[in-house]
Amino acid sequence: MGYCSRIPMGLILCPEHLISIHIILKIFLSMKTHIQLSLLLFLMAFWIMTQSCLKATPTKKSNNNNITVSTYSGSGSAGATDGTGISASFSFPSALAMNPSGEMFIGDFGNNLVRSINLGTAGVTTYAGSGSAGFVNGPASTAEFNGTANIVFDGNDNLYVADEENNVIRKISAAGNVTTVAGSGASGYQDGSGANAEFNHPEGMVIDGSGNLYVADGHNNVIRKIVLSSGTVSTYAGTGAAGLNNGSLSTATFNDPYGLALDGNGNIYVADILNNSIRKISVSAGTVSTFAGTGTQGLTNGPAASATFYYPLECIFDSGGNLYVSDTYNNVIRKVSASGTVSTFAGSGAQGSTDGSAASASFNFPIGIIINGNGIFVADTHNNTIRKITVN
Repeated sequence: MGYCSRIPMGLILCPEHLISIHIILKIFLSMKTHIQLSLLLFLMAFWIMTQSCLKATPTKKSNNNNITVSTYSGSGSAGATDGTGISASFSFPSALAMNPSGEMFIGDFGNNLVRSINLGTAGVTTYAGSGSAGFVNGPASTAEFNGTANIVFDGNDNLYVADEENNVIRKISAAGNVTTVAGSGASGYQDGSGANAEFNHPEGMVIDGSGNLYVADGHNNVIRKIVLSSGTVSTYAGTGAAGLNNGSLSTATFNDPYGLALDGNGNIYVADILNNSIRKISVSAGTVSTFAGTGTQGLTNGPAASATFYYPLECIFDSGGNLYVSDTYNNVIRKVSASGTVSTFAGSGAQGSTDGSAASASFNFPIGIIINGNGIFVADTHNNTIRKITVN
């Protein structure tokens, strides 16, 4: 079809259409006057009815029209100040977790601390760490970490920390004592028990119903399993080679896996950063598949198999089986519905710190994400803030 010009009424006229209109006009002019008048009255009545129907048909609103983003905590400036709301400060907060009592905790990566937020008052306190980069066990207030990349609670209020730069997994007991669960401290790849095991930049973690801790061992490109009752570390999925191969646990490959999430059936989902995809580990079948993403960088919504992401780092399920993804390099939060459709849940895609509607709000390198009855909280890492997404 040739070049078309759009006119105000919404019709499209092309050159070949103009010839047809000319012929119709000649036929109309050749009609008797009373026939012309009848035809014009009919066309006017038809047009009025059409417009009434269009006005009566409601426009389908975006699902995100009732979603807003606000800054919940953090001044935006890097610091380690305790306080309430935006009077507190963080330094590259990267991880969020909720304890059994509903209190939120933050892996404050740049400060080498674990912080806590009372969701009733928005008051921020330092929970563990001296603030100095180091590798010291003992009371929470004097213990030292080096890169608190990820955190997760068990059912007994013990908090596990992926101490990334120390290449170990630490435990903060409910009584406030810090110990090393697994890892020698050396960067490596070794299965074994406790200090005999080695990791290379451990990051995302989840705990299953049997008390097993799964760790995304990022630079080793594998998912490790720690039996918490014994401290035994084994390789659960991945060969160690970087790649995007699906299949059995022992033959599948990942490329810098980071965030982990559990669905209602105990399956593990992996934010596979450099593969720009979300992978699924079927625990019962012992297989790895690609859940969402083509593997290429992008910001394409639609069916999970054809959607694109750009370095997704974290993910979490809600109670309805929807998966929320921190699409970190796209600076947005994505949603994979229970039916398998990917959409942009919040964020314009622009790098910034703007609050407001879901479509106009902006983030800067969002990573950690957690859901509770109050909303969805996001560790907006490069903004040094905790953002809150509210569905009104």
